Amino acid sequence: MRRPLVAGNWKMHGTRTSVAELLSGLLDACRNCRAEVAVMPSLVHLEQVFQALEGSEVVLGAQNCAVEPGQGALTGEVSASQLLDFSCTYVLVGHSERRQLLGEDDQQVVRKFSAVQSCGITPILCVGETLAERESDQTLNVVLGQVSAVLDALGVQAFSRAVVAYEPVWAIGTGLTATADQAQQVHAAIRQHVAAFDADVAEKLRILYGGSVKSTNAVELFAMPDIDGGLVGGASLNADEFGAICRAAGN
Repeated sequence: MRRPLVAGNWKMHGTRTSVAELLSGLLDACRNCRAEVAVMPSLVHLEQVFQALEGSEVVLGAQNCAVEPGQGALTGEVSASQLLDFSCTYVLVGHSERRQLLGEDDQQVVRKFSAVQSCGITPILCVGETLAERESDQTLNVVLGQVSAVLDALGVQAFSRAVVAYEPVWAIGTGLTATADQAQQVHAAIRQHVAAFDADVAEKLRILYGGSVKSTNAVELFAMPDIDGGLVGGASLNADEFGAICRAAGN
């Protein structure tokens, strides 16, 4: 059975003071949660969060990494091997903000996915369509194409050590959310697509939903058979709200 996962993506938010306050409330709110819980701070707060999480059940993740797994001459980048030094469990790859705003293409996403896995860390592959693509009935073509970029380059077994997060671009930070049925349709299609290559890998693959996840919609979303938790943005910056989402996933 797939254990639910809720990952909080803090994006470009936080100061040392606000992070300390958030962690204090979050560790209390997520105590004894049956879902796996991860937080992904900005890189400048990685060490602070690493130290605060020591001995807790909450795991640490990163929002991005370099395309090269090892250390080297790549100014401004952080390698997966450096993230491993902080015991990072997960790294986001292919988040829509990096695809849409920073121009990352499938080839870069695949390289980062591979770099993360080569260091023994689990990539969370983010996929999703824009509003224009949904309105033109291209959702599955876009989403499955993003999944296929990794499948074609690295093979289906790569997904035995990965998580997928479906985040419709039109629902990120907008307050809009895919209905539970809309999300389930895409999640089921992703699982079926992977199952065409290996049914066992597909059955064990955790697929998260992201896009304005809140405590008010979490229960309905997580009740869907192919939704295995959430990648949470803004709501993860509020300890009580994030804790409620984690409890919804655990139940």
